Amino acid sequence: MRARLALAYAGIEVEHREIVLRNKPQSLLLASPKGTVPVLSMAGLVLEQSKDIMFWALEKSDPEGWMEVDQARAQSWLERNDGPFKALLDQYKYPGRNPELDQDEVLHAAIELMLKPIDDALQHSRYLLGNNISWIDAAVFPFIRQFSMVNLDRFKMLPFAHLQQWLREWIDTDLFAVVMKKYPAWID
Repeated sequence: MRARLALAYAGIEVEHREIVLRNKPQSLLLASPKGTVPVLSMAGLVLEQSKDIMFWALEKSDPEGWMEVDQARAQSWLERNDGPFKALLDQYKYPGRNPELDQDEVLHAAIELMLKPIDDALQHSRYLLGNNISWIDAAVFPFIRQFSMVNLDRFKMLPFAHLQQWLREWIDTDLFAVVMKKYPAWID
């Protein structure tokens, strides 16, 4: 989702191919033998990571200055999100894969690692790095949204009003509506 957010924000049109990972088309495997998504394949360029696609798109076009932030602070958020928080998200979202884990402990760890720090940051500014939206908001938002949707009622009960407002604002954007368009599965 964050790759699609950056591409749409930057105004870069691409041919979107929705992939069913249990039935990977040959064209995906030819472009990227890893067979993971997302993949941006264009004129000999192949990017296989959503953050790389984001940066590529923002280098091409950044109309509202998403990249004009403290990059060290942004990278710190990204590392926390893409590393330990992503692992906790997977444990929380797919409890059957790790039945030995207590879901309350996973939730508590996610709160301490990411949810509370985001809420704390948002108490002082509208977005993670200030009062202007930045690429790190777009990079983190999809993961927080996924986490919230595992148990939306429970998430809404958490004492993080700023985080929940930030999430609602993202969900209500035209940009989010555009990238959430459903596509039929691509078949070679």
